Amino acid sequence: MNVNLSAIPGFLAGHARVLDRRRYDLMTGEGDAASVLAALDAYRNPDGGYGWGLEPDLRTPESQPGAALHAFAVFGDVAPHTTPHAVALCDWLDSVTSPDGGLPFSLPLTVSEASAPWWRSGDPAVSSLQITSVTAAAAHQVAAHDPAVAAHPWLERATRYCLDTIQQLEGVPHAYVLLFSVHFLDAVHDSRPEAAGLLKRLGGHIPADGRVPVEGGTENEALRPLDFAPLPGRPVRGLFEPEVIAADLVRLAGEQQDDGGWVVDFARISPAGALDWRGDVTVGAVRTLRANGVV
Repeated sequence: MNVNLSAIPGFLAGHARVLDRRRYDLMTGEGDAASVLAALDAYRNPDGGYGWGLEPDLRTPESQPGAALHAFAVFGDVAPHTTPHAVALCDWLDSVTSPDGGLPFSLPLTVSEASAPWWRSGDPAVSSLQITSVTAAAAHQVAAHDPAVAAHPWLERATRYCLDTIQQLEGVPHAYVLLFSVHFLDAVHDSRPEAAGLLKRLGGHIPADGRVPVEGGTENEALRPLDFAPLPGRPVRGLFEPEVIAADLVRLAGEQQDDGGWVVDFARISPAGALDWRGDVTVGAVRTLRANGVV
């Protein structure tokens, strides 16, 4: 597996947000947590939430649940460094959480242009397992090193909603509901006794080769084994045979483009969003390859 690491900084310089350039520098030992958090602050609102295109296909400025998960991912990047902004984000999420503990897929957009139709059509009165599970999963990663996040009542509310709603799932869920529910169950596997059984049950919906087509997506859009289980040593890895993960690492390494970056297989909604996604997935690809000892 050949990965051209020397080409990545130049790719990021020409295609990525400052945030993702700072995240990459931190990951490779060249940067620091304070610089990453300063870049993240550009997307933060006075209410403690995040907007402004932090979710690349959600360009509206006001705080949105879809941006919160990306903020938690950054808070996870800077571990063991902590910031009070993580607890403030929990406060904001608590303020928009439904009585059942779930988050709406999206709130009303003040600027709908350049945002994906699925964000524009979200019903703020309906809880979404998709957005709640992925946000709670990312928050649990932060909670592992931030006691204030771990103790926040919003996280318990969201966790209970996800466990109950996953338990009630019937049939095969949409690919992204499946993906994010699996991420959530993996994140709470060691703290919630029911998570192991639910993870095994959802794993039954993933084919042996780990490829799950995305209904309603682009022609070739699909989720892969490393989307479900990017890190070694996690319970979710048990859903896949070792040779399936090995083959997917070869695939991921081989998808680096001549310009040094990676691409996405899902729809590009706006010129800015397309660039933002390439920077984000490039950082993610290198992180996964590094965690698995490839680079």
